[in-house]
Amino acid sequence: MININENFLDLQDSYLFSTIAKKVAKFQEENPNKKVIKLGIGDVTLPLAKNCVEAMKLAAEDLSRKETFMGYGPEQGYDFLRSKILEYDYKSRGIDIDIDEIFVSDGAKCDTGNIVDIFSKDNRVAITDPVYPVYIDTNTMSGRAGKYNELTGKYENIIYIPCTAENNFEPELPTEKPDIIYLCFPNNPTGTVLDRSQLKKWVDYAKECKAIILYDSAYEAFITEDNIPHSIYEIEGAKDVAIEFRSFSKTAGFTGVRCGYVVIPKRLNGYTKNGESISLNKLWNRRTCTKFNGVSYITQKGAEAVYSEEGQKQINKNIDYYKENARIIKKGLEEAGYTIFGAVNAPYIWLKLPDNVKSWDFFDKLLNEVQIVGTPGVGFGPGGEGYFRLTAFGNREDTIEAMNRIKNWQ
Repeated sequence: MININENFLDLQDSYLFSTIAKKVAKFQEENPNKKVIKLGIGDVTLPLAKNCVEAMKLAAEDLSRKETFMGYGPEQGYDFLRSKILEYDYKSRGIDIDIDEIFVSDGAKCDTGNIVDIFSKDNRVAITDPVYPVYIDTNTMSGRAGKYNELTGKYENIIYIPCTAENNFEPELPTEKPDIIYLCFPNNPTGTVLDRSQLKKWVDYAKECKAIILYDSAYEAFITEDNIPHSIYEIEGAKDVAIEFRSFSKTAGFTGVRCGYVVIPKRLNGYTKNGESISLNKLWNRRTCTKFNGVSYITQKGAEAVYSEEGQKQINKNIDYYKENARIIKKGLEEAGYTIFGAVNAPYIWLKLPDNVKSWDFFDKLLNEVQIVGTPGVGFGPGGEGYFRLTAFGNREDTIEAMNRIKNWQ
C-alpha cells in the first residue's frame, strides 16, 4: 500500500491565489462583456528590460555553437552572476560577504519553501500575522505546523506574531521561544517596513534565543526612505543569525523567467541534538547539489544584464512606473475615505475595511459591483481579517480607471 505524506492533509483546501483565480474566471464566464481590472496577484505587467532580453538572445546563440555550448552549470550559480550580485547588492552598501555565500535559484518562493529541508521537524516556527502563505504552507507540509484550528484560523504549533494597525505593523518579540523566525520587509502583504533600530531588536533577539531569521527582502528595490535597510546584513550581527532571500521577479520583472538567490553566511550555524555546531552554508550547498541542477545559462545571463549601466536604467524606469501606480492607488483610496498602509516603500497597498466588513465579502462586492480584483487580507492569516491588499503591478490606465471606479462607487 502506498502511504502519503499526511501533513498535506493539514493544508487548507486551496492556495489563496488559486481560489481568487477561480472566482474571477467564474465571474468573467458569466459576465463576458464586463472589463475586470486585476490588482490582486502581484504579477508584473511591463515587458522585460531590453538589455536583459538582448543578453538572453546572445546566450541562446552561445548554446547554438559547438565552441560556446553550455551543458550543466554549477548548481550554486555561475560566477559571472554571483560576482555582480556581490558587487552591486552588497559591497556597494558596505556589506562584506563572500561569493560562495550566494546561491542562485529559480526564485524566492522556491527558496523560502525549500530552506526548511535543512532544519529539524522539531523546530518551533514564528511568523508575522498576516504573512505570505508559502511560509505557513511549506512548514505544514514538513510537519511543523500541526493541526489547523477552524475557529482561530491558526495552526497549533506555529507562533503567530500580530502585525496590525494596533501595533503600527511592528511585530513584537514573541514570549514563546522560536527556533525559526520568518521576517519579510518591505512586507508582503502590508507594504510596511522596519527601520534599522527595529530590525536590530530582532537580530539581538535571535542571538539570545539561538534562533535563525529567514529574511525575505524580495521587494527591497521599492524602498524610497533612507533609514530603511535594503538588507538585513546592514544590521550588526545579522550574519550570525540570518539567511536572506532575494528575487529578480519584481526588481527586473522576471516573474515568468524565474531567477533569485539566497545568501547564507558561512559563519551561520545550526546545532545537532547533541549541541554540535554545523555550518548551514554547507548543509544548503549539499541540499542544492542533490536536488537542483542550477538555473539555466540563458536566465543567468539575463540576470547579469540587470547590473549593467543600461540595465540599471531600464529596470529602475520600470520600478518607478510601479511606484507611481502605488502613489495613484494610495491617493485614490484615501480620497475615497479608506485608511491606507504601505505603498511608500513597497508595491503593495494595504487598506483597512470598514468595521465588521469581512475581507472575502469585500472581495466579492468589489468584483461584482465594480469589477476590480484584490486580495482578501484574511487569506494571509487571521491577522489580515478586516484588511484588503491591492498591488501596483497593473498598467497605468487600468490603475487610474480602478481608482475612478472605486471613488464613484462610494
